[in-house]
This record gives sequence, C-alpha cells and structure tokens, in this order.
Amino acid sequence: MPQQPYQPASPGGRPPEGSSGRPAEPPPSGSPAAPAPAPARVLVVDDDPTVAEVVAGYLERAGHVVDRAGDGPTALELAGAHRPDLVVLDLMLPGMDGLEVCRRLRGAGPVPVVMLTARGDEDDRILGLEVGADDYVTKPFSPRELVLRVESVLRRTRPAPGARPPAEAGPPSAGGLAVDPAARRATKDGTELALTLREFDLLAFFLRHPGRAFAREELMREVWGWDFGDLSTVTVHVRRLRGKVEDDPARPALVQTVWGVGYRFDPAGRDGRDGSAVRGGCEGRDGSAVRGGREGRDGSAVRGGRETG
Repeated sequence: MPQQPYQPASPGGRPPEGSSGRPAEPPPSGSPAAPAPAPARVLVVDDDPTVAEVVAGYLERAGHVVDRAGDGPTALELAGAHRPDLVVLDLMLPGMDGLEVCRRLRGAGPVPVVMLTARGDEDDRILGLEVGADDYVTKPFSPRELVLRVESVLRRTRPAPGARPPAEAGPPSAGGLAVDPAARRATKDGTELALTLREFDLLAFFLRHPGRAFAREELMREVWGWDFGDLSTVTVHVRRLRGKVEDDPARPALVQTVWGVGYRFDPAGRDGRDGSAVRGGCEGRDGSAVRGGREGRDGSAVRGGRETG
C-alpha cells in the first residue's frame, strides 16, 4: 500500500543539535550526574527509507543502537540475530504486514512493540493493539514524540541503573492473581500468564488499587503515562487482559465495568458473583456499559433507543 511522503525535520533526516541549533552544554562540574541508562537496541521496520532514516537518526541521537529493516522477513532475520529491546514497526509493510511480523516476533519471545499506523485507520490501530502492540503512533508524526513513546516503554521494561524496587510488603496479589514487578512475571492460581508489557502494567496497577473505580482517562495517565490519547487503547487492553485473567471473559468478575465511570478491579469477584456492572445489556466497544439495549454505531452506549454518548 503506498504511503504518503514524509518530510524530514532537517536536511538528511537528522535532528537539530538542540532547540537552539547548538549542542547542549554539559552540567556543572560539581553537579552529581545521574547514571546513564545502558543503550537499548531498537529495531526500526519501515519500507519508506526516509521515515526509517529520520526515526533511526532521532533514536541514535537519544543514545540507542538502531537496526533497520525495510520488510518483514528482513526484520525477523535481524531480530533472530540480535534480539532487540524494542521494535518500532510499520503496520503497512509490503508482503508480510506488520501484524504478522508482530505475531512472529512475539512467538519467539516477549519484546515491546511500538506500531506506526496511518492517521484515521482506527480499525488498524485496534488490530495492532489486539495482536500485542504496546503503543502506537499515527503518521505523520513528530520524531521527538516517537522517541518519548519509545523511552516510556523502555523505562517500564529496563529499570534505570542503580534503581531499587520500592519497599513493599510483598508482590501485589489478590483474587488468585499475583505479579512480581522485578521479574515481570504474573500468575493466575500459580500458573504463569503470557502478558504483554502494557497488560502486565495494567494488571499490576489494578492489584495495587483493588475496589477503586478508575476512568479510562485515569488509567491512560497512570499506566501509559499519557495525559491525552486514544481511549480505545485502554479499552482494547482491558479486553485482552480479561481474556487472560477471567474465568469467563464474557462475564468478567475481576475487572468489572462501572457504569458511567470506567473499570474497577474486584478481587472478590471470583467467589461466584457475577460482579458485572452491565445489566440487561452488554459492553460497548468504547468500554462503556450498555443497559437494556444496544450499542451505537460509534460504539457508544445506547439506552431506550437513543445514544448516550
């Protein structure tokens, strides 16, 4: 599928030396310097050489080691030779598309994926999240925003040098579920769960705040670290998480939908109660509850024959 041409931020696809065009000044000699994180290996997969060059340039300037691939088979070959810490993956690749590449990468082992999608292709974005992408950025995008998204994901998978886990009574656990943040391991009734990065973070957050209802905006801010974004990201991850932690994902008892609010984790939900906040209806695609009726064309809740927004 042809892609729109991408205009580099500066000649040669390289970022400017700083906001003023000059290299950043070093910190004062007496100031203690924070330990620098080890460079991450990032695999950039995009068939548009200009996009790949710009993205690689910004990531390299941020201190990362970058491998580049223009198609799916080459990406899988590079990932097999040098396992990346993160993959920036274009959805619309020739031949093997980004969804299939993501599936195969994940089949070989856990790896964070930031998907690049075309603006307005909501179904494609949701498909990318459904196959396990941890984040996505829509084209055309700001390369600096992409770097921030990449580093946000990396911080959750690669602790900073010298960082110590917070002192807690123990790993969060409730309702037969438990997470070990240091090992990035989650279990249900003792059996390990295959969770993506964001699914793990979402479950850990719910376990730390049992019984409290959170709006999707709050979850996006607390789990994703975003102050704004597409709320369908939260909805899709909740749906995927339910598919892995609920005894019956069609009737969720642990991660419940709260009418007019968002979601609540109820560790007592597995005691036989339904626990669902949706009565006589279903849950809309946007995560809202639908009572006594149907779902609107845009996925919003509909009551009594009219859309509620």
